Amino acid sequence: MEWLWWVGAALLLGLIEITTLDFVFIMFAGGSLAAAGAAGLDQPLAMQVITFAVVSVVLLLTVRPPLKRFLNKGGADSLTNAEAHIGRPASVIEEVTETTGLVKLMGEVWTARAAEGSPPLPEGATVQVVRIDGAIAVVGQRPAGQSS
Repeated sequence: MEWLWWVGAALLLGLIEITTLDFVFIMFAGGSLAAAGAAGLDQPLAMQVITFAVVSVVLLLTVRPPLKRFLNKGGADSLTNAEAHIGRPASVIEEVTETTGLVKLMGEVWTARAAEGSPPLPEGATVQVVRIDGAIAVVGQRPAGQSS
C-alpha cells in the first residue's frame, strides 16, 4: 500500500506544478512515480526514498533544461499582448499627429499618435508601430523598402 502514498504525492506535486509552470515539481512527481514502482516491487522505504531522490535529480538535470529551452524558444511570433504589435505595420485611417489619430492594426482600430519628431502621418499611409503606451499605438513612418 506504500505505492499509493507515492502516487498521491505525484498527483499533489503535479497540481503544484500547474500553479508554478517551472518544470520543477513535475520532475519530483516523476521521482514519486519511480518510488511508487519501487514500493510496488516491495523495496524497503529507504530504497524508495533513494529511488525518489535519484530519479528526481536525474530528471531535473537531463529533462528540464531541454524542455525549458524548447518551450521558451521563439522570436517575434512568441511575443504576447502589446509586445506582439511592436514593429508591425498599420494603416492610418485618420491622420496621426503627436496628439491624436487612428490606425488599423492587425484588423483592429487603435487610437494612435505619431512618435516624437515625426511629421503628421496622412490617411492611407502605411506606418510602423514603435511602441504601445497603454491602449495607444505610437507609430512612425515605415522605412522605405519594407513590405507589409
